[in-house]
Amino acid sequence: MKKTAFLFPGQGSQAVGMGLDFYQEYDVVRELFDMAEEISKINVSKLSFKGPMEDLTQTVNLQPAVTAVNLACLAAIEKEGVRPNICAGHSLGEYSALSASEIVSRENTFKLVFKRGELMHREATRNKGAMHAIIGLSIDEVTEIVDQVKVEGVVAVANHNAEKQIVITGSPDAVEKASSMASERGAKSVLLKVSGAWHSDLIKGASDEFRDFIESIQFNTPQRPLIFNVTADFEEEPGEIKSIMARQLCSPVKWYDAMCKLMDEHVEIFAEVGPGKVLAGLLKKILPKDYPYRIFNVNSMKSLELFLKDAT
Repeated sequence: MKKTAFLFPGQGSQAVGMGLDFYQEYDVVRELFDMAEEISKINVSKLSFKGPMEDLTQTVNLQPAVTAVNLACLAAIEKEGVRPNICAGHSLGEYSALSASEIVSRENTFKLVFKRGELMHREATRNKGAMHAIIGLSIDEVTEIVDQVKVEGVVAVANHNAEKQIVITGSPDAVEKASSMASERGAKSVLLKVSGAWHSDLIKGASDEFRDFIESIQFNTPQRPLIFNVTADFEEEPGEIKSIMARQLCSPVKWYDAMCKLMDEHVEIFAEVGPGKVLAGLLKKILPKDYPYRIFNVNSMKSLELFLKDAT
């Protein structure tokens, strides 16, 4: 089998009905949802399968729900005996990657994402924030704009998703100003439907508390390599991994660099394991036309069958 990476999506990939067919098919998936509900005290299965979308999208509900679906899709693949060579996850999805790499147990993964969601929700209600996608400028150009505007308010790069697709985050006025400056340079700016300024200093109030919580969780040496958002690189030492994950809350997601790292590692099979097709869409923008690759989404029984038939 060619070198394979499992990629786990985060917020923005949710959809009502996600994970239902795996839930109906596998005992292990029902156990995962039960575990998520026991830890969060949220009816994760009802929200995931029936919505409403408005409730599902609240970050405190969304984080355990998307994680449950990611891990359900992973469990279905693992049941067929397939394991990745490398893992990565986008923001929230990085916690599913921690589980896939066996750094953190499934139970502790749910504990981490539920605590993370609670803290992020709390900070978002205290500090109004906004996020915009800037399309058409390089990371250097966007960083230059952010540096000019940040003297007037909180604004930062949240995600470097593709070479010229960058998300900025911060206080609404500062983000709006940076967006206008980007538009003047020919970029397209898109307001994102989010409830807070994720990956910015506006949620820094959660940082110390979350760092302390991470310290209470058992982290193990990875059983398979994981490329981290904060560094776009590997790390094996559990203590350093804890530090990286604590920093992830307010640091930029270096997704573009992480995907370039996967190319350096000669990965040819990319499987987005979880709801939606956001990461597959980004990959199609990142991977050069002459690079040998295949992209799969695994989020239903039908897509699992296709992945098993064509990629293994």
